[in-house]
Amino acid sequence: MRKAVFPGSFDPLTLGHTDIIDRALPLFDEIILAIGTNSSKKYMFNLEERLHFLEKTYENEPKVTVMTYEGLTVNFCKSQNAQFLLRGLRNGQDLEFEKAIGQTNFKMAGIDSVFLISSSGKSHISSTVVRDVIRHGGNYEFMVPDVVRK
Repeated sequence: MRKAVFPGSFDPLTLGHTDIIDRALPLFDEIILAIGTNSSKKYMFNLEERLHFLEKTYENEPKVTVMTYEGLTVNFCKSQNAQFLLRGLRNGQDLEFEKAIGQTNFKMAGIDSVFLISSSGKSHISSTVVRDVIRHGGNYEFMVPDVVRK
């Protein structure tokens, strides 16, 4: 069974995230959408809202499980018997950052990273950009799934 963990804060869930998740579904038997929690980080959306965004978006997808975790992502992967980490790449900066993390994760725990390049028209979308637009009263609806718009 090919199981992957797609970790993130999902603060909020974006169409960039769903692009990667949807395109990865044929590659894996199960994808765990893992919301990392960090008590020292300030989130715009609380944990219950972020769980709701993911659970509602993928409520009809039996291959998707939504969970939360604390600590090292590779430790969570091992606890879930996941062999792969799923990550999205928007640009060269993401590649360099994710490559270093991926190599470290493999060295620490033997967990392979699978990288998908964001689809055309989605590479400008990030949770950071969405939060900034929301804070300043701009239109963010074209960057998030319906459940986040409500």
